[in-house]
Amino acid sequence: MMPASPLKPARRLEHAASAYLRSAAVQQIEWFPWGEEPFRRAKESGRPVLLDIGAAWCHWCHVMDEGTYSDPEVARLVEQNFVAVKVDRDENPEVDRRYQRQVNALSGEGGWPLTAFLTPQGETFLGGTYYPPADYGGRPGFRRVLQEVSRLWREERSALHEQAASVAQGLRSMEHRGSQGSPTLQAFVEGTVAHALEQYDASHGGFGGAPKFPHPTGISLLMLHAARSGDAKSAEAARHSLLRMADGGVYDQLGGGFHRYSVDEGWRVPHFEKMAVDNAQLLVAYVEGWSAFGEERFREVIAGTTEWVLSTLGRDPKGGFAASQDADNAPGDDGGYFTWSTSEVRSLLTPDEFRAVRWRHGLGGEARMHLNPLQSVLQRLFSVAEVADHLKVAPEQASSWLESAHAKMRKVRAARPEPFVDPAIYASLNGMLLGALAEAGRALGEARPIEEARRAADRFLAEGFDPHRGVPHQLGPQGALGWGLLEDQSEFALGLLRLAEVTQEGRYVERAREVLEVVLGEFPTPPEGLLRDLAPKLYDGPKVGAWETPSFPLEDTPHLSATSAAALALLKLNALTGATVEDPRATALLNACVPRLQHAGLFGAGAALASAIHLEPAVRVVVEGEGPEADALWNAAVRTYHPRRVLFRGSPQPPFTLPEEAVAASGRGRGPRALVCRGTSCLPPITRPEELSQALRSGAGKR
Repeated sequence: MMPASPLKPARRLEHAASAYLRSAAVQQIEWFPWGEEPFRRAKESGRPVLLDIGAAWCHWCHVMDEGTYSDPEVARLVEQNFVAVKVDRDENPEVDRRYQRQVNALSGEGGWPLTAFLTPQGETFLGGTYYPPADYGGRPGFRRVLQEVSRLWREERSALHEQAASVAQGLRSMEHRGSQGSPTLQAFVEGTVAHALEQYDASHGGFGGAPKFPHPTGISLLMLHAARSGDAKSAEAARHSLLRMADGGVYDQLGGGFHRYSVDEGWRVPHFEKMAVDNAQLLVAYVEGWSAFGEERFREVIAGTTEWVLSTLGRDPKGGFAASQDADNAPGDDGGYFTWSTSEVRSLLTPDEFRAVRWRHGLGGEARMHLNPLQSVLQRLFSVAEVADHLKVAPEQASSWLESAHAKMRKVRAARPEPFVDPAIYASLNGMLLGALAEAGRALGEARPIEEARRAADRFLAEGFDPHRGVPHQLGPQGALGWGLLEDQSEFALGLLRLAEVTQEGRYVERAREVLEVVLGEFPTPPEGLLRDLAPKLYDGPKVGAWETPSFPLEDTPHLSATSAAALALLKLNALTGATVEDPRATALLNACVPRLQHAGLFGAGAALASAIHLEPAVRVVVEGEGPEADALWNAAVRTYHPRRVLFRGSPQPPFTLPEEAVAASGRGRGPRALVCRGTSCLPPITRPEELSQALRSGAGKR
């Protein structure tokens, strides 16, 4: 018999750092957090481990917690036959990564909640995702699943051990198996672009069908390819995808920010969680899109998303950004905070305001909720001018009606119970956001996003930075927590370098350089030199389960992979510090990745993006002088797309450097002008904004 627990069921989660784990403390299942104790108990009792991986933002995790794990019979079966372990995937991404791969290898399923049955040694023998308590909708009920797994464990345990060992060995072999032959970086880029265009949805934008996720790295790759090659199809695919996402229900038309994905191919009805990771990387894509295409709609999205991040994720008084906002605001909810019924909107607004809102946002149209068709998601179907034309009024009048209507609707929505915001401060997510916000602030000409990005960076550097270990996974009330994860190091280094360019503060360059030294010193695995997702010497998490199994985060998911972020950070460091040749470490890392990713298609877009940037010479622009003429030159530099431009307002100080030709030409007292250097060669000083834009556009793709 297993020793009696000194704690009541689930009470050991009451004081967990993770809000997701704390929410399970009310359940009648004796959940253990990830660690050595549950595996020790499993070995002592001879029971298998039930592993549940979810997150605070996950709608179906809540459904399973509220329905399945709260079911008395499910709780009884779990308590009698299993050792139950609950994991927050944001808190332990290395655990999630390993068991997602194992469950996918067994069942072809993945995602959250992840439900896995493990041996006491931590190897998966069965698994899936969401299970209702009883059979429903073609999915087996969890009561029946638990009974069958218990029977198999009693009667066919050796076969289950063999199955688990076979899966684990197969995954280990896959990680160490190289691909035969390797394309050049240029061929890899071209192949990935071709695949992205094959997957492009010309009707709705984006890639593939439902459910449809944004692929910001794919969009950025197409923009870069269009700039280098002049390919109109790539440019239109990127522009159209950004426009359709911006106008769909996947973008919060009232409050700003993007939901995680769309359940349909037309971006109409989303899954309502809002993630730091998605909004950070989409911000970067829209900043690039605004400079590439000049669409005013993109500027609106940048402003709206930035405001949502600052107001919703940026509430910590010490600085830094929270991880996510939940999809739900109550048990059984599905988007109630974000959706509207026609009758509710009619009751709030004047008749003219209601007509304007209904026409512009498609209220009661195609974006109705599937389970509650009286509720609609707001889209942006028509411009203000089109609304005015339909209502036969002046555009100014239509705009006034819409503004007053939106103000009333925001006030009503603010009075609704707000979906939970997970306050956890993670390094990887903060790295993404501080870089994205810095670039967004520069694009908008606003100081606040840049200052909040600086506060987040400074907090991590003050409370968690260690030159020998890099940055911790999380900052919490107990200080710095969790060391040795690649995504934290690579994303934070890249974010610091983006912030360094915008602020021209060399200290961020130096800290990023130190973090990258940790990456290149602790994470590579011979012989290929691929980067592991965790560094064995630095990792301080529980040494249980499959932690020793090498895992290489190469593919986008669909946001930028940790390996690609490391490559981009090395390239950014090189461009900022003015090295005359590319960092051979970036070249080696990309050459190691390409054989593994040559058939990854769109999920290799991040590595293809880094490879394309590697093939593009850095262009450094220095805008000198003060006053309106200098401001006009600066705005032209900011609003002109170039895949590898570095912008300085005034001559930068070390560790930023410029070619000797630019240093000789720079200086005060010569009036407003721009110096443009491509590699080590500089153009004559430019004094007209249109000439500066043309110089940047014509330089893309030329060495």
